[in-house]
Amino acid sequence: MTHSTESGPAPDHFVLPSVREASESFRPIVLDPARPADLAALTVLRESGRLREIHDRIEEQVEELLRCLAPRDPFGALSAADAVAAVLGDRPATYGRWIWYPWSGRLVHLLPEPEFRLVRTDRNRDKITREQQQDLLRRRVGVIGLSVGSSAALTCAMEGVGGAFRLADFDRLGLSNLNRLRAGVHELGLEKSVLCARRMYELDPYLDIEIHRGGVTEETVEDFIGDGDRTLDLLVEECDTPWVKVAAREHARSRRVPVLMDTNDRGLLDIERFDLEPDRPLCHGRIGATTAADVRDLDRDAAVRFLLTVVDEQRLSPAMTDALTRVGRSLSSWPQLASGVMLGAALVTDAARRILLGEPLPSGRHSIDLEALVPAPHPVPAPHPVPAPHPVPAPHPVPAPHRVPASNGAAR
Repeated sequence: MTHSTESGPAPDHFVLPSVREASESFRPIVLDPARPADLAALTVLRESGRLREIHDRIEEQVEELLRCLAPRDPFGALSAADAVAAVLGDRPATYGRWIWYPWSGRLVHLLPEPEFRLVRTDRNRDKITREQQQDLLRRRVGVIGLSVGSSAALTCAMEGVGGAFRLADFDRLGLSNLNRLRAGVHELGLEKSVLCARRMYELDPYLDIEIHRGGVTEETVEDFIGDGDRTLDLLVEECDTPWVKVAAREHARSRRVPVLMDTNDRGLLDIERFDLEPDRPLCHGRIGATTAADVRDLDRDAAVRFLLTVVDEQRLSPAMTDALTRVGRSLSSWPQLASGVMLGAALVTDAARRILLGEPLPSGRHSIDLEALVPAPHPVPAPHPVPAPHPVPAPHPVPAPHRVPASNGAAR
């Protein structure tokens, strides 16, 4: 059954999850040692035998915090060690938060959320001001399709473009996904939604992430886009199912949610500003009046033709155009490269940041084709072959020295 799992505040009463629950979890547990219940939970964890690693570098984080707050004179008249000690007090273990990642067994000591966020995003300044960063961290971004989309989600989280995320994919990690997904062989078979959420939470445990393990369906699409305070601020659509492409846009347009799409071919970035143009035709009008109901039951060939219409076949690379006609015959799926996926993630994140900060980025389609931007030079003529030198006569062989047998008769 299709369902979603939401992240939320840590429970008041800590219950140690079972080993199976921990292996399937995607959300860390944030513990505040200043709260008696959380301090007790830390004791339970330490005595449980479930901790594989305790990572405590809080002094270094506090030193970074002081440097970020006052770059010119971070420590005043104190030494760095004394300034850090003044912040931590006489009980450094109770400062900040302890984050437990059940799936890896790691317990990590971190700064409290505001200070953590300030330090983690400090190097964004002033490409992103602190005021803009706070604005971005109040936004909710949805991502459908977590092969290409997982890189976009992770890059957005890394840059601080969104503090809440809604992720959807029904698929699990396969070996052939490892040419473009950031994952390890030990994670084969893991749900892509869980994998993506884990990576994002390992980067920032203070995020708010909701996952839709069954992907987006007729029963869940409205809930995924959201309503009222739960409405997405921006949608990234990276799914190759025609029904999802159309239905997600129909609901995004009705909620005035802008949509971004990266086709992972010739750096094609698609921007639809339904927030500014609520009557804008879907897919830039390329599909006419086609509705989600019209494409619900397309066979494979019809689905390929529809996708070629959506992305504009004339703009695809020859290799991709050819591949789309051979999927299911001589190719198992669409060809995708890690370099193209990473480029697409960068393009999506940059556009998302600008849209969410109110820049007048219009609807449209843009190609960042690296082969065109960085063209290969004309082939350099091969140099004239250099005549091989005359062969040098081999020296006369040197007689081998006389071998003295070992005293015990064994060869040395």
